[in-house]
Amino acid sequence: MIEAQEQLERALRCSTADETIVLVTDTGQASLRWAGNSMTTNGISRSRSWTVIAVLRGDTTRVGVVTSSSVDPADIAPTVQAAVAAAAAAAPAEDAVPLVGGDGEPGDWADAAAGTDITVFGRLVDDLAAGFDGADQLYGFAHHRISTTWLGTSSGVRRRFTEPEGSVEINGKRGGLTGPSAWAGAGTRDFTDVDAPSLLAELSRRLDWARRTVELPAGRYETLLPPSAVADLMIYLMWSMEGRGAEEGHTALSRPGGTRVGERLTALPLTLFSDPAAPGLEYAPFVTATASSNSVSVFDNGMDLARVDWVRAGTVHALAYPRAAAAEFGAPAAAPGQNLLLTGGGTAGVDEMVARTERGLLLTTLWYIREVDPATLLLTGLTRDGVYLVEDGAVTAEVNNFRFNESPLDLLRRTTEAGGTQRTLPREWKDWFTRTAMPPLRIPDFHMSSVSRAR
Repeated sequence: MIEAQEQLERALRCSTADETIVLVTDTGQASLRWAGNSMTTNGISRSRSWTVIAVLRGDTTRVGVVTSSSVDPADIAPTVQAAVAAAAAAAPAEDAVPLVGGDGEPGDWADAAAGTDITVFGRLVDDLAAGFDGADQLYGFAHHRISTTWLGTSSGVRRRFTEPEGSVEINGKRGGLTGPSAWAGAGTRDFTDVDAPSLLAELSRRLDWARRTVELPAGRYETLLPPSAVADLMIYLMWSMEGRGAEEGHTALSRPGGTRVGERLTALPLTLFSDPAAPGLEYAPFVTATASSNSVSVFDNGMDLARVDWVRAGTVHALAYPRAAAAEFGAPAAAPGQNLLLTGGGTAGVDEMVARTERGLLLTTLWYIREVDPATLLLTGLTRDGVYLVEDGAVTAEVNNFRFNESPLDLLRRTTEAGGTQRTLPREWKDWFTRTAMPPLRIPDFHMSSVSRAR
């Protein structure tokens, strides 16, 4: 096995394409599982993934992409040749533009990949051990990953970035496997900021709420969405904010004659944004694309990324445009972010919003979210691990689960209160997206379209 930098440079040197882009990512991972108040498994791993993007210029521009996990130097040339062959057989690339230029190697280019090991969970293990002594049965999973990516191109780009990310999810059950359950989770970079005792206390409180149960029918309810549920809905909104689809009139961000950029969604001063420099939520400040889509292009690899306000002060402000689409439609180039924050609400937490609720529902998390209608961004999904009845400013019972039908765009339009923004872990999209900070939201008429018997 050779160093990632050497693998990248050898791939560039042996390419016969007109232009070549190579990305190499070394990843160290550690994981921990527990069930029934006992630790069950733990492990660490290291892996490498590298991608060759071959560009053939001529009357048309064609692109071939091949990804490999081999660490054998003998596989470098065949992989590059496969990418060149794929380019020769490819259809013309509609997103073709000149490659981004570069200034040579950054100061940390030669540094080795960062790693992780099981000791990152040291404090978490101690806190969980204390929780195992309680009456509730605890189940869960903790994961830590550190990825170091090197990007090199034949146009001179050399960039490197290390991204640590982690998460912990804890399920609590009371009264056996058929009893009520509750979920709590947190995102983190290094687990030093994970407050496991608070997570366990919150689980216990929610299980206490479930001592009384009430059956409710489907309908529209005043609903408090906690930050985790808000994150899952807003992530899907950002993923859907592609400029080309909106310009061509077939997404929820379309309107006659153009896009919804400039349209006011809400009188609340809410701002939904991605920022590679957001403290504690950092991600690579440059494009690292191994495939092209309507939102990102391989030709933009190495392009600087900065903060993008998708919604600013309640108004749709930006959409995602690769450089080719940005030139075509006269819009600023922007790529989807790897973090997402929603700010502009007040300072209230969920408990304070509950105290101001005469009658409504408090959700825990959403899951199995799927798109029903791209023209309105209507989503459907299920509630999970605790829906609670709020009466006269207090949680009084657990209620049945529901299937919901809602559009995150419409939710922003109908939000009547936003609380204080806090770091949170999305439940549905956690495997792909952990860096979020969201407020709780009050929706006066959240649509619970049917009753679900899932627990």
